[in-house]
Amino acid sequence: MTARRLRRRTLLRAAAATAAAATAGGCARGQRSVQVAVVWAGGELARFREVVADYPTPVQVIGVGNDIDAFLVARQSAGTTPDVAILPRPGLVVEYARRGWLSEVTPADNYTAPAGMADLLTVDRRRYGVWTKAAYKSLFWHFPSMLDEPPRTWAALVALTRQLGARHRAGAGPAPLAIGAADGWVLTDWFENVLADVAGADLYEGLASGQADWRDPPVGYALDRLAELWSVQGAFPGGGRRALLTQFEESIIQVVHHRDAVMVFEADFVDAVVARFRRGSEPPSTFRFPGARVASQPLIVGGDAAVAFAGSTGGVELVRWLSEAAAFRPWLDAGGYLSPNLAVPLSNYRDPLRRQLADELRAAEKVQFDLSDRLPGTFTGTDGVGIWRIMQDFFMDVTDGVTAREAVRRATGQLAEEARTAGGGR
Repeated sequence: MTARRLRRRTLLRAAAATAAAATAGGCARGQRSVQVAVVWAGGELARFREVVADYPTPVQVIGVGNDIDAFLVARQSAGTTPDVAILPRPGLVVEYARRGWLSEVTPADNYTAPAGMADLLTVDRRRYGVWTKAAYKSLFWHFPSMLDEPPRTWAALVALTRQLGARHRAGAGPAPLAIGAADGWVLTDWFENVLADVAGADLYEGLASGQADWRDPPVGYALDRLAELWSVQGAFPGGGRRALLTQFEESIIQVVHHRDAVMVFEADFVDAVVARFRRGSEPPSTFRFPGARVASQPLIVGGDAAVAFAGSTGGVELVRWLSEAAAFRPWLDAGGYLSPNLAVPLSNYRDPLRRQLADELRAAEKVQFDLSDRLPGTFTGTDGVGIWRIMQDFFMDVTDGVTAREAVRRATGQLAEEARTAGGGR
């Protein structure tokens, strides 16, 4: 028996067991609960359970791990799909809707998503999901005591990296940048911010929808810009090879605990790691991912979307309730979370950073959604696969002496081939 068949059989058994437990739990209370599958764990999972505790019908929340697609495919095969799932990729929403797995949903009257997110959950003009939580993915983090004047343009960031890199090589200071290159999604987040700045909205959207060619010149420009920065000698603690062994959380620790690096780029959820590992009392500051000009800073967002599976009236009702501005209150009270619903008043944010970021979402004419989360099939990326692997190969090339021209040629060829194989472009 192949490993794939063994894995599928294991998933089917797990799905059936979970469904049986949910049915038993619902009957024990005399009322069938609405079952929700999520990828969240730890504090995020606990916070979401606080959210649905206010729902008038019992809700059973099950954390299924990072590979929610495999879990849901197994549940669909077993005929035991949950009522609702919270999906971290809009590409999955579109895929499931086209398979006929989902019910149409209608958000609450006060639900307003940012331009650039609103249409990602529709197929043939029918809505199949609502956004429940957002991530702001265009931030650098640093301590003011280590960097008093943040760079405001890409050229300034490169110049600063070269200056601090030279000092680091001389043993006179920390490296300029920490980067969790062992997690491919960190590198795709870098790429997406640069691409949004140099390519413009039309090409960015075309790549996401499979209508553009990954060998188009702006893709190469974006990679060339990354090569310019990542190839700086002394840019990362321990060099490029060490960075490829550094995971996201460790890269934050290199800045906020060990002070081995001055800056780290990643989303607003960095502060959850900061809260656990920061050494000293100095709070970190943030600055926006710099573009070619001060006035052209990119804004990339991610998000989690709630969908209801076909045939579940209770699921449709819960999804609508989750889109209410008031439903996000437990997230806001806890701090550290950003609502994708622009109807949530800024004054409701107790967290000053999220209040600032929510204000920027409102001011933006259009945001760009995380590109890798929109790509089809395996192209979307996971460990050692798809765009994650391609970006790690590119990072290894440019930090290991391969010329930028050759590294860009290899990467664009791999991207185009992966897109063709996955049916996501040319």
